[in-house]
Amino acid sequence: MPTATNRPQIAVIVGSNRRDSINRKLAQALAKLGADKFDAHFARIDDLPMYNQDNEANLPAEVARYKNELAAADGVLIVTPEHNRSIPTVLKNAVDWGARPYGKSNWPGKPAFITGTSPGAIGSALAQQHLRSVMTGLGMILLGGEAYVTFKPNLIDDHGNIGDDSTKAFLQGFVDRFATLVERLSVKERAVA
Repeated sequence: MPTATNRPQIAVIVGSNRRDSINRKLAQALAKLGADKFDAHFARIDDLPMYNQDNEANLPAEVARYKNELAAADGVLIVTPEHNRSIPTVLKNAVDWGARPYGKSNWPGKPAFITGTSPGAIGSALAQQHLRSVMTGLGMILLGGEAYVTFKPNLIDDHGNIGDDSTKAFLQGFVDRFATLVERLSVKERAVA
């Protein structure tokens, strides 16, 4: 639900736990592109223990914090690298914790925008494809279109902004459509409640 300021709350999940992650830099730049439309909060996932069903009865504090952050979010922005042509382990673990325990998944009906970057020519396309399949199966409402971004040295400038004008315009279009999707679904949710 949007806050009292009526701005949607977006949980940002970065699928990398690397300190100087290029995907974290991209996520921060995307949050800046949407700063006039939503409030972005980076959900920490690097401290989550490996998923184990034995821990569901008494959730570890880190998992409870993470699930509360997801529950409070009106939408989710996921920015991920590609590891071995698939989803990074740290991100898959976060997806699994968000989906459990059974009957308490944070994903159904939640709008999401999935993107990512890598130095390779296809810019994390396979990881995004796998993640789309997983998240659709978990009931998320995904923003259409494909936002594969090849990371180049000047993609993000020294101030944390998208440095290339054509890439900035391309990503601004996705951010704007995502903000619209989140707002439309939030309005419907408020009308039903």
